[in-house]
Amino acid sequence: MTSYLTGLIGSGIGPSLSPQLHEREAGRHGVRLLYRVLDLDRMGRSPSFVGELVRAARTVGFDGLNITHPCKQLVIEHLDELAPEAAQLGAVNTVVFRDGRAIGHNTDVTGFATSFARGLADVALGRVVQLGAGGAGAAVAHALLTLGADRLTLVDTDRERAARLVEDLTVRFGPERAVAGTTEALGTADGLVNATPVGMAAHPGLPLPAALLHPGLWVAEVVYRPLQTALLAAARAAGCRTLDGGGMAVFQAADAFRLFTGLTPDTDAMLTDFAALTHAPGPLQPRS
Repeated sequence: MTSYLTGLIGSGIGPSLSPQLHEREAGRHGVRLLYRVLDLDRMGRSPSFVGELVRAARTVGFDGLNITHPCKQLVIEHLDELAPEAAQLGAVNTVVFRDGRAIGHNTDVTGFATSFARGLADVALGRVVQLGAGGAGAAVAHALLTLGADRLTLVDTDRERAARLVEDLTVRFGPERAVAGTTEALGTADGLVNATPVGMAAHPGLPLPAALLHPGLWVAEVVYRPLQTALLAAARAAGCRTLDGGGMAVFQAADAFRLFTGLTPDTDAMLTDFAALTHAPGPLQPRS
């Protein structure tokens, strides 16, 4: 039987559903896939240790790795090559080992775009505020502008990081499509996306004051553990339409599975798996 050895590197990732999603999909294809969670917090290591883990994985024969917060940008210097989309984003969430080389990819853009298009297809995209300009933020920003957002305001505690992302987005999408700003932009915004780790099981809480939410907003999350974050709860209480991070989790995993194995994933079956694992009716249904 064909077998694959893969894993996930990040901090606070114990609750990740990636092992189950990948291993169940492999079973449907009649192959064996072992997926290990390499949690930096449990190891007592800093994010910079990602390079050591990548080297070790290559040495012992891993076929690939997923990379998550806070290592999506830090991992790049430890790779031999970047696929075009990862190079453009400056962020990697999937590493494939081929012929002794470590190649970085990014499946977050397509993962978020597919989930958003299926879950919030009819919402206004005139003015969107995005929280977070890190590795996930770069992917989500590219996806939002590709989907047709007219003006994207990036809010990040690191203003220089937000400014750098705006520069990158301007090169690809033209001037004034993306700006660095503050949460004051929510007053006239159509939508809000949280692309920070705030709301994760390891980083609980709200990424902004709940008082800033209003019924004219739709709100989307990238966090999926827990599936219903404090932000989504506050948004629903304020009368907002919401979209959880489940769809993005499934679709980026499906694209990573394809890269690891060369097999075509059954995304409908993976969505069903996700719903069963989270005891949810399904990750793609917007809520109002």
